[in-house]
Parts: sequence; structure tokens; C-alpha cells
Amino acid sequence: MAPRIYGIGTHHKTGTLWMRAVFRQLAEAIGVAFRQVHPNSAPDVVPVAHRVFLAQWSSAFPAWLRFRPDARVLHVVRDPRDVLLSGMRYHRDTDATEEGFLHAPRDDLGGRSYQSHLRALPDDAARLRFEMTGRHAETLAEMTGWTPGPNTIEARYEALVGPSGQDVFREHLRDLGMPEPEVERGLRAFWEHSLQGGLARPETRRSRVRSHVADGAATQWKTQLPVDIARDYAARYGDALVALGYETHPTRWAERLADAA
Repeated sequence: MAPRIYGIGTHHKTGTLWMRAVFRQLAEAIGVAFRQVHPNSAPDVVPVAHRVFLAQWSSAFPAWLRFRPDARVLHVVRDPRDVLLSGMRYHRDTDATEEGFLHAPRDDLGGRSYQSHLRALPDDAARLRFEMTGRHAETLAEMTGWTPGPNTIEARYEALVGPSGQDVFREHLRDLGMPEPEVERGLRAFWEHSLQGGLARPETRRSRVRSHVADGAATQWKTQLPVDIARDYAARYGDALVALGYETHPTRWAERLADAA
């Protein structure tokens, strides 16, 4: 059965803003509806006879979508160590009002918000430790809790931002079941919203993009993750790195980082 439902799933700090912009532009260009779904969304969100994009920015799709023969789901993950670094910087610096969890007073933080507590910590090492057990733990649980279905396409952020990113994205669009003219439109949107393409110069980025993205490069952790934080991360989440395919051993990478330092 030819796909007519295109699911787009990401996680916090895994290219969500990028994928949202790309697929919204593509949907508008080809005249296909773009809708956000939630775990409890009913099947009637799908048009009876037309195609549709269904987005979920924590990849918490409704169960019925994952096994429909007329659906394909693109799922994007990112190296959790880069998610940690990107998340801490974003949560420390952003003024984005849509991130409600950042600004709500919390009893466990003495009435302070997540962001105000993060900013009050003495340095970025302490902030990384706090982030590691805070929002990052939730994101990592989402990524490791994902179970690929028969209709899912697994994508890595690192491949999308790499030198062959356009070629990789082209194949993902084909795997979604899109015809070639629409693949080319998708590639155009991909490049226009890429930090390596249309948004390469910071002055071309909208304020929301600037607040989300400081760098966007892959494997930042190799030069930016402090060794003691890396060792703590390996002890706590090393198995998750192995499960996600980013390492073959839970802790050896941290020791290599220490040796390099």
C-alpha cells in the first residue's frame, strides 16, 4: 500500500525546529495538511482520502499510527552527549515563553523555576550536572524508550548535518514514499533551513532559531564536555549510549576523552 501518512518524530534538541520548518514548508508547497498529534490522538485526525503530515516532537505517536500500512514515520535521534550540552545552553539562555517547564515555580527547587535554578548555579559544570538529571533525563528516556515499528525510518542528526546531509535526507524522503518532484521540493526546504545552507549566517536566522541554536555541529562533546562530567555521564547513562548505537562500551569513551585531555 502506498504511504499517504507521513509521521515526523524528533526529541528535544535533536533538530526539532529544523524538521518543523522543513516539513511545514514542504507540506504547504505540495498542498498536504500538516498536523501535530499526541499519544491520545484518534485515527480521525487522518483525512479519509488525502495525504497528511503528522508531527510529534517527543516522538510519542499514538499507537495506531506505528503499524498502519499506509503510514511511514521518520524518527530523528541525536548523540545524547550533544543533547546534554545543547540543552543546558538553551535552558540557561533562552527567553522563549513556549518552554513552560523552564519558567514554572517548583517545590523541589524551593519555589524557583528550572531556569532560575540553573542560572543560579556557580558554573556550567554544575549546570550540566543539574541538566543531566533534569530535562535531559526525560529526553534520554524518550529516545531509549522508542521502539521501531515496521513502518519507521531511523535518522541520525549527525548524518543530516554532515557533508552528505542532503543525500541522506533525499533517501529519507524517498523512504517516506514521496514522489521525486516532492523529494526535490523537500530538499530545497531542507537546504533553506539548514545551518550549513540558507541559515549559515547568523543574521539570516529568525530570533527563535537563534535562541534554540548556538552551534548545531555534531560531536561537540568531544571538545566541550568536561572529563569529570563525561565520567559521571558514562556511569549513569553509558548503557543508553550503547543502546542508541553511539558507543560500543558504556564507559571506555569517557576514558579515551580523559586520555586525550
